[in-house]
Order: sequence, then C-alpha cells, then structure tokens
Amino acid sequence: MSSATLPADVSVVDVVLPHEVSAVADARRRLAAYLKRYRAADAACDDAQLVLSELLSNAIRYAPPLPGGEVRAAWWIDKAGIHVEVTDGRGDTEPQRIGDTHPESIGGRGLAIVDILTSSWDVRSGAHHRTVHAVVPS
Repeated sequence: MSSATLPADVSVVDVVLPHEVSAVADARRRLAAYLKRYRAADAACDDAQLVLSELLSNAIRYAPPLPGGEVRAAWWIDKAGIHVEVTDGRGDTEPQRIGDTHPESIGGRGLAIVDILTSSWDVRSGAHHRTVHAVVPS
C-alpha cells in the first residue's frame, strides 16, 4: 500500500534528504526515534534501520537524485509491519533480488539483506523516479 492511500490513523514520516552518504545516518536516527515513539520491538527497530540504510545507500550510489537534487525516504508502522520506502531519480539499473553473491565480491549483498529482513519488498517506477518499498515484520 502506498503512503498516499493509508488510513488516516497511520502516522507517515516523509523526509527529503540530500543525495549524499551523510543522509543515511540522519534517516536512521529519525526512523529510530519514530519507532521508539511507537514502542516497536528492539529487533524490529534494528532490522528496519538496516533496511533503510541499504535502500538509501543503493539509491545514493546507483541512481541519480530526484529533479530537486534530493532523495526521499518515508516510513510508517501498521499491522503489516514497519514500512520503509526510498525514492530516487531512477537510474539505469533496476533493483533486483540477488540469488548468490560470490564470497569474494565486494558488493551485492545489500538487497540480499533486505530480502532476508523483510516480509516483502517491491519496486515502483515512474517516468523520473523509482520507489523501493519494503515491509519489516514488527
């Protein structure tokens, strides 16, 4: 479910972040504060922060910024779990599930981590943006 179609009683956080690595730590802190306010379990909070970090890092590393020069993150919690979304300027490559990564490869594990820690994740693309949405069980 998109954050635009949520019931009124779900509190959605939508943040605009600079398209730079420092945004990851800032977003993690904001998500942690949100989840603490909603008394999410510590393990779920840790998992959600890691998922957000992976999605943001990928957006910053592999995709251009949105037209305004930024990347966006959103999160909310409902009975399905902790929802995390990251929107970027849609690069040339599409995020995809990775079967096996070579033990000596430097990268390629981020989406495998997302796959393990979430109950589901998907990609929605528009003409000038892409959103990766993941649900972490709470």
